[in-house]
Amino acid sequence: MTPTRSRPSPQHQPRRVVVLGASLAGALAAAAAATSAPGRTVTVLERDELPASPRPRSGVPQGRQPHVFLLRGLLAVEELLPGFRDDLRAAGAVEIDTGDLAWNSELGWQPTGRPQFALLSATRPLFEDVVRRRVAGLPGVEVRDGVRVEGLRRGGPGGPAWWVDLADGTSVAADLVVDATGRSSRLPGWLDALGVTPARVTDIDARVGYASRLYALAPGRVAPTGVVVQQSPGEPRGGLALPVEGGRWVVAGVGSGAQRPPRDDDGFVAHLRGLRDGALAEIHDAGVPEGEVAVHRQTGNRRHHYEDVRDWPAGLLVTGDALCAFNPVYGHGVTVAACEALVLRDALRRGLRPGRERRVLRRLAREAAVPWAIATGEDLRFPTSDGSPPPVSALLGRWTRQVGLLAVHGDELAHRTTSAVYHLMGPPRLLLRPGLVAAAVRARLRGFGPATERPVVVRPVGVRPVVVRPGADGAPADGGHDAGRAADASPAGR
Repeated sequence: MTPTRSRPSPQHQPRRVVVLGASLAGALAAAAAATSAPGRTVTVLERDELPASPRPRSGVPQGRQPHVFLLRGLLAVEELLPGFRDDLRAAGAVEIDTGDLAWNSELGWQPTGRPQFALLSATRPLFEDVVRRRVAGLPGVEVRDGVRVEGLRRGGPGGPAWWVDLADGTSVAADLVVDATGRSSRLPGWLDALGVTPARVTDIDARVGYASRLYALAPGRVAPTGVVVQQSPGEPRGGLALPVEGGRWVVAGVGSGAQRPPRDDDGFVAHLRGLRDGALAEIHDAGVPEGEVAVHRQTGNRRHHYEDVRDWPAGLLVTGDALCAFNPVYGHGVTVAACEALVLRDALRRGLRPGRERRVLRRLAREAAVPWAIATGEDLRFPTSDGSPPPVSALLGRWTRQVGLLAVHGDELAHRTTSAVYHLMGPPRLLLRPGLVAAAVRARLRGFGPATERPVVVRPVGVRPVVVRPGADGAPADGGHDAGRAADASPAGR
């Protein structure tokens, strides 16, 4: 006889949840709380005045920089908010296949034309708008903007676990408080005022900076689904370009230390032209700039080890960048926040007994562990970082670069494996599979073979994208690689 799972008793179900922060981590935490038990009230408190339509806001300083939801993040949000992907597409997000990205690493160009993971690319304001509208429509959810939180007070016997004190002199009662206020979280100071043991904090900062700008480009003018020129310790300047809603592309320059791209137009363009490959400068030349250059330099990795605090207060959890913030260049932040929301949802479904919050914090920390290792292991290689990779991390990094070398020379298994680990769709142990070890040994003995050629980045004016439709046997059904070429009825210029 199959045992039945007992339902958590009502006293172990927080009935009043207050989420601090309405950015992506906060909105997804609110969705997790609202969908994990009927009859629960979820109040989201946001300092900013939230816009009625997608646009950048001060509380999200990275909002003008490129953003994608990695596939694992998309799957997590879809689980929380069914239909989210369709909603995002309908709002204008662009679906891209990572197998068609033109990716120039320090080792060379990655192969293209090999289907891998489907991502959605859009501006950060559009991501937030779609998520927030879905969450605000959930039963029991109230989003209050323009509200400044001044602190937390413990509740008394027979009352709520917490009082959230607001700047207007009022307070909000909560059985559970979730801090999702990002890098600017004031929780360490609030905990200190409550007499809680300070949490250890790990900071690793490669002093990376971004500068981004939107460009209007004719449809099909850029050949790949996106372009990445990756920075490296030997060449600390890089950049990327991704399509977003409205037929536009966001082009970003990236650099560390003195090589960070500037805010002025001339300096931004000079940064693109000074990269080791001219792909992004080609996109600049083919497009029409829109708006000003936006700069962001708050990019250090910071991890609060709240899971180790033995006297952690009951009824309090932390998620998103307030718990663990990553260098955004690796694209893991919003995906980790989505996965953490699933951890929160599952914990609340089981019933969150007071005093069990540290168990949940440990699960949240595990979700961040792999992307933290990827981001910090790479950043510690840069001379602008303080410190160096630990021996084990350095060894794994050297092996990962060896696998990457196989990939740029056309090894299919190496390409699939590095992509799966980077996109959090597979564990790092995949990098040690026997087939990769054997391929590396063969390459050392026989040579790596020819490297992947540089792809075409910008198509000439008046040339349509190549369209090759497979026939029943997988061969081109319409005449091979010349099929689909025709004069463009709408000339694509600057």
